[in-house]
Amino acid sequence: MDLILLAQKIGTILLALLLLHYLWRLIANNNSPFTKGVQAPQPNGVWPIIGHLPLLGGPTPIFRALAALADKHGPIFRIQLGMHHAIIVSSKDAIKDCFTTNDIVFMTRPKSATMKYMGYDGAFFALGPSGPYWHKMRKITTNELLSNSRLESLEHVRDSEVDSCIGELHSRCKGSRTIVDMSKWFKRVTINLMLRMIAGKRYSLTGDGDDNKESKRFRRALKEFVYLAAVFEVSDVIPRLEWLDLQGRLRAMKRTAKEMDYFMNMWLEEHIQRRPNGQLKGEETDFMDVMLSLFPEEELLEGHKRERNHYQGHSPGSDTSRIAMTWALSLLLNHTEALQRAQEELDTHVGRERWVDESDIKHLPYLQCIVKETLRLYPPGPLSVPREAMKDCLVADYHVPRGTTLIVNLWKLHRDPNVWDDPNEFRPERFLTRRARFDVRGQQFEYLPYSAGRRMCPGVASSLQMVQLTLGRLLQGFSFATPMNSKVDMTEGLGLALHKANPLEVILTPRLQSKLYQQ
Repeated sequence: MDLILLAQKIGTILLALLLLHYLWRLIANNNSPFTKGVQAPQPNGVWPIIGHLPLLGGPTPIFRALAALADKHGPIFRIQLGMHHAIIVSSKDAIKDCFTTNDIVFMTRPKSATMKYMGYDGAFFALGPSGPYWHKMRKITTNELLSNSRLESLEHVRDSEVDSCIGELHSRCKGSRTIVDMSKWFKRVTINLMLRMIAGKRYSLTGDGDDNKESKRFRRALKEFVYLAAVFEVSDVIPRLEWLDLQGRLRAMKRTAKEMDYFMNMWLEEHIQRRPNGQLKGEETDFMDVMLSLFPEEELLEGHKRERNHYQGHSPGSDTSRIAMTWALSLLLNHTEALQRAQEELDTHVGRERWVDESDIKHLPYLQCIVKETLRLYPPGPLSVPREAMKDCLVADYHVPRGTTLIVNLWKLHRDPNVWDDPNEFRPERFLTRRARFDVRGQQFEYLPYSAGRRMCPGVASSLQMVQLTLGRLLQGFSFATPMNSKVDMTEGLGLALHKANPLEVILTPRLQSKLYQQ
């Protein structure tokens, strides 16, 4: 009897689910905002509630999965991500439409758990919604924190930090053929550069020194922060599941936000204490010094977390630079002729009696081309940070309703055979000829490693300086080999950032005089 009742209940539930599915499809087909105009194509297989998420949840990186859908449905198509509509764009002309004609329409960001729990409801300049606060912080970022004059004043910071890390790397390469995980080394360089620019701090990332305990705590918090900022959170697309916290990530975000807040508060207190009468000593200023000059101390200390943690939003930028340098060295190790050409260029224009510095970069076109080609093949953010339409618009003659999420597949754009010759090949010299005028600042719509428009990455210049200087000194200072002289595995990791799946292990041999590494 119990089995009969159970079977009846299961049957009733299944019937109800089928009815709901039918009603949902009926409503979607008749009341969808996309029916107001010509619709972009949409893949089959949309599910109730979860939409097209099953198409994106396999072992294939999401940017490749979306690229495969573009091959089938065209360079602009729509999908349903949970309860939200989205358009995926990957052609030059459609992207230009989005970032010029419709740039103001797509100025805001969709709501996300990252923004809510780790970004203090919009304090992160990169993730915050459009509005008065965002415009205020954009002005501060572009005119104060990341202005050309500010970055020039921090040149000695970049120089000394790269010097220090190169020296430590040299000390590990003496004698035996020591294998070095360059992924970790790049992480060390970029994190310490970020810390010195933000707070004038430098932590030991090898576990040595008096700051060992604090260093470990910060490294752990930053690692979690960067991971959570780039991971898919199901409640972003199905908001009603937020209270369940199915993946446990919302709790992790709250915990990580508290940890990062602890360090920001501590550093801020240190900065206040070293300012006699509210003034700076000397010319050594960092981002926190700038913020203290713009906001009253009591505002930064008494609950104004948004202003206090604005510079915290620059943390993922260190990961962007690390990703770019890891892929660049990986590509060079698999293309030794390009590696040799880069080192010959450095020897010719800089020599072996001193280190390359930032003023030399303009005389090193091939090094610049290596960086550009790396960012073409492996943009650190292969999908642009999502934007949201604030009103109805047209993109490539397709109707896009208000509230639609825009995602640009930069990885697909950069490998478009209609734009690039041999798009999957590593050919730095392509940027020496007809594409010599291309740069990374979003002016050419077939090449957008840092996106484009008003919401493009604000730290482009800072990241480029960091990558070019670090890579230049590394190539100048060392010869490279892989264990067993094998090819570097170029497998891509999963997630929203284009990480290398496996560590980059390298054997290094110094190629300059020992005294240069000991400065």
